[in-house]
Amino acid sequence: MKNILLMGAGKIGEMISTMLAISGDYHVTVADRDDAALARMPKHDGISTLKLDATDAGAMDAALKGKFAVLSACPYTMTKIIAPAAKKAGVHYLDLTEDVASTRLVKELAEGANSAFIPQCGLAPGFISIVAYDMAKKFDKLRNVHMRVGALPKYPSNALKYNLTWSTDGLINEYCNPCEAIVNGRLTEVPPLEEVEHFSLDGMEYEAFNTSGGLGTLCETLSGKVDNLNYRTVRYPGHRDILKLLLQDLRLSERQDLMKDIFEHALPITLQDVVLVFVTVTGMKDGRFTQETYAHKVYAKDIGGKRFSAIQITTSAGICTVLDLLANGKLPQKGFVRQEDVNFDDFIVNRFGSAYAQAVEVGA
Repeated sequence: MKNILLMGAGKIGEMISTMLAISGDYHVTVADRDDAALARMPKHDGISTLKLDATDAGAMDAALKGKFAVLSACPYTMTKIIAPAAKKAGVHYLDLTEDVASTRLVKELAEGANSAFIPQCGLAPGFISIVAYDMAKKFDKLRNVHMRVGALPKYPSNALKYNLTWSTDGLINEYCNPCEAIVNGRLTEVPPLEEVEHFSLDGMEYEAFNTSGGLGTLCETLSGKVDNLNYRTVRYPGHRDILKLLLQDLRLSERQDLMKDIFEHALPITLQDVVLVFVTVTGMKDGRFTQETYAHKVYAKDIGGKRFSAIQITTSAGICTVLDLLANGKLPQKGFVRQEDVNFDDFIVNRFGSAYAQAVEVGA
């Protein structure tokens, strides 16, 4: 049994600890400074809780001692504290961040490390990169790689047509920061909330627009190999226009703490959600200009006797699968590991990754 330190006792932390504990192969110590959050963690022999302030270096050192890996389910702002502590302790490090600057820090820390540093292990970035790269490798020459992901309420009931499903900090961060892309073969940055497109899938209408971080390291990996590469977040039509009003016209992007308070006060969480994963790749294959599409939906379901949301399941399945592949020697054991280094076939048959395979497949 491998001992894991899980930083963060939020919605995703609850799902990660449940998945790992019921597997029987991991003991998870969930650490947080919030007593109420720790009290909500599942009651299981494979789960312990620890009140811990990550800024206390001595306490972090003690918590990491003897651990196989530390998993960060904290806001991206904590990366600069948790990742260096992992390197100091010689412990494997995995996180869920979508923040570009945080990933660059992790990559720097990975240089010369005796343990693996694997950021961006969630849904987007994370699983979406694994899918897209697996598809891209099958083409002789790439033209376009388009990646679209949405975590949406099944029953939208407000003007935003949205409910909180994961980290509010991460949500606002991806709406506000510049977005990496490859345009006409050139690595560049494009503005968030722009380049809106509309499409239908499985009888539903959606919009998609630029958000930050979803590409992970794919821009670097596919640089010089693809003409156009981009990532856009999927929402119900009308969502983007309201976000532009709030963040740009009313300048709440400059007051993100206030924006977070507004969201968390006005938008309820929901366990009745759906995660949409939509990847389209075009290019030359066997002498023909070809398009291939991956379209998939994942819904909320019961795990370990409790209902969990689709975004909890997909995000947690990502990091738990990567951890499991690392523990079984199917990933490099030290240095920086990209999501593209994860083999799709290994991922989808894994006991945690199969959460994606068990979902409802939809036609494009």
